[in-house]
Formats: sequence, structure tokens, C-alpha cells
Amino acid sequence: MKDANAFVVYVVDDDDSVRNSLSRLLRTSGFRVQAYGSAQDFLDSVTPSSEGCVLLDVTMPQMSGLRAQVKLRERGIALPVIAVSARETYQVRETTQALGARFFLHKPVDEQALLDAIAWVTQRPAAPQRSETNGR
Repeated sequence: MKDANAFVVYVVDDDDSVRNSLSRLLRTSGFRVQAYGSAQDFLDSVTPSSEGCVLLDVTMPQMSGLRAQVKLRERGIALPVIAVSARETYQVRETTQALGARFFLHKPVDEQALLDAIAWVTQRPAAPQRSETNGR
């Protein structure tokens, strides 16, 4: 049986404010989070036995999210990838999916769409919506 505490959402984004905001959202939704400002830092920390999923920015300096996806595959790391980008083009979307991303989200990321995407790629129960405004 797998350890539920081993499940981590890896947030990889070079933009401090985006990385911190997404990390905060995921923590308040009950996820363990490890955040990285570069693809290389992330790749240096994960192993084939790592459990969870990756929220991976496509456009980063030094190593793009696309190149990081190639490196994950080369290293036999099968973490599901949710690609995110402020530049949503057909080519970017298709390339991320061809490299194995299971989902693509456009920045700014809709909070509930992100939580649903994590549930979908990991087959874990979806986190409840963050704001319960109706009085039922």
C-alpha cells in the first residue's frame, strides 16, 4: 500500500508570485507541496519512486518545461504532468501533450480547474470548491 503522505504536488515555475500563489492554494486544499523556481532544481530532487504530480510552467529560462518533460521521460520518472503557460498556442499545447503532459492550463490558472486537473491526472478525489457561497 502506498503512503498517502508521499503524494506531493510539485510546483515548478520561475515566477515567484505565481509559484507562491499556486503553492498556497494547493496547501490550503490539503496537498503537500514542493515548489521550485527552476526545472533543474526540480529534476535534481525527484526520483523514479517520487509520488504525486507536477504543475510545470512551459516557459522558463535555462530549461523550459518542455525540456524538463523530456528529461523526466529519459530518467524514467512517470509523474503525471499538468503543463501551464501564459502563451497558449496550438503548437505549445500539442507539444506538451506529445511529450506526455496529461493536462494543459492557461495562466492565470483557474483555481477549481487546477484542483480538478490534479484529481483527474492522479485519480484522487477532487478537492471541494474553495468557496461555498450558497446556503443549502
